[in-house]
Amino acid sequence: MMKKTYLQTSQLLLLAGAVMAAVLIGMALPVAAGLLGDSYARLAAVPALFILGALFIFNRHLLLLMIFFFRASGDIVLESTRVGGSGGVGLGGAINALIILIAILFVVEKPKLLPRRVIVPWLILMAVACAGVVISPDRGAAVKIVLSLSSYFAVFVCAFYVVRSPEDFRSLIRLMVASSILPALYAVVNVALNAKGGLANFRLQSTFGHPNIFAFYLTLVISLGLYMVKSPAFQLNQFKRIVLIGYMVGLFGLLLLTQTRSAWIACFLLFFVYGVMFERRYLIYLAILPMLALLVPSVQDRVLQLDSGNTVQTYAKLNSFAWRVYLWESGLKWMSVTRYLTGYGVEAFPYYSQTFFPLAGTTKWGAHSVFVQWFFDTGIIGTIAYLAVFYQVLRMLMRFFALDRLGAVILICTLIEYLVVSASDNLLAYLAFNWYFWLLLGMGCSVYFNSEAFQRESAGKKRRQPQAGLQQGLRQA
Repeated sequence: MMKKTYLQTSQLLLLAGAVMAAVLIGMALPVAAGLLGDSYARLAAVPALFILGALFIFNRHLLLLMIFFFRASGDIVLESTRVGGSGGVGLGGAINALIILIAILFVVEKPKLLPRRVIVPWLILMAVACAGVVISPDRGAAVKIVLSLSSYFAVFVCAFYVVRSPEDFRSLIRLMVASSILPALYAVVNVALNAKGGLANFRLQSTFGHPNIFAFYLTLVISLGLYMVKSPAFQLNQFKRIVLIGYMVGLFGLLLLTQTRSAWIACFLLFFVYGVMFERRYLIYLAILPMLALLVPSVQDRVLQLDSGNTVQTYAKLNSFAWRVYLWESGLKWMSVTRYLTGYGVEAFPYYSQTFFPLAGTTKWGAHSVFVQWFFDTGIIGTIAYLAVFYQVLRMLMRFFALDRLGAVILICTLIEYLVVSASDNLLAYLAFNWYFWLLLGMGCSVYFNSEAFQRESAGKKRRQPQAGLQQGLRQA
């Protein structure tokens, strides 16, 4: 009888909760509809939020996989869901918050799955970034950058909980390559629509907010495609291998159409390192490929631009690299020596650019260099904290050689390329690309952290510590 009464009570409570939720949603929907206006994307964001919330409650692992698969296709859609203009919030902000919340819950549930050696530098960097928000002259923009940085950290953390074995690692590699299918198809449509007017001044950006973001994402996917083709662990049959190689060739063609020179160089260096370390015949291909690429008019024009506009003169038009150098020189010369240690605060460079940059006009220019801007914003302390994250990740990836030599080369090349490109681009602001980048590095670190090689290394250190203590005690005695 008590059991029956308990069931009836629980059913009544569930019914009451459902009625209350329905009433609240019914009251909120007219208000939401007024805010969202007639945008189909904004209206679709409401049920999408309910679906994301349900997946968050019932299957966080599946939610993460869905986000990682679709995020490469989402910039245009997510941007259209913003309420309140470019500075407003939308579905993209909700997804970022979910990623951060999922990472926090993972850590709270199983903190031992995270290696302290790579997490501590991240925590120091986040502390420096938060301090930079406090002194920032533009706190609204600074908060957005720190939240983006927090999401990169969260994605890196999530990798340790999603990838626990080499099999998991390969599965996520497949998912990341598969995530490029929709952007590639959309890019083909873009090219077809713009082909009639000529592609000389056309820069392909596909589903991303800027051609550079699409270019760096393509470079990452091409490197993973190379790994899949050359690693015997994927066990591709001849048909799948041919299809994947053909797909990579198509992605390389799209990469050329982005007209992002730094991404071209990064892709070239990846294959150069692979050729030196594994297959020398690739060096012959690389000697021929640039000559073929220069036959494309848009590529030829992009390269020839570097020969002109290198001098700052009145009414002279600078090429993009000379413009960057002039911007960096202006900002660094304007800096006070007393600010070298702590900087002016996060997002201070764009804020003060109208003051120190003669060519700024009415635009707040970012530094187009992670290192210049991070030094200007957070000083020597912030720059060292930023580089320390990469140093600790690199140390762990170096040990990944013992498990997978080709995989380690791909991961380390990706990390080095990121740092090289960061010297001349606002890479830290490219959210979608950074998610895939930090997911990949986190995956590599997690596989090594969960390997027998790491366990043996940790056990060896524990044995050496008591012996060292004993020897020190004997010397003191």
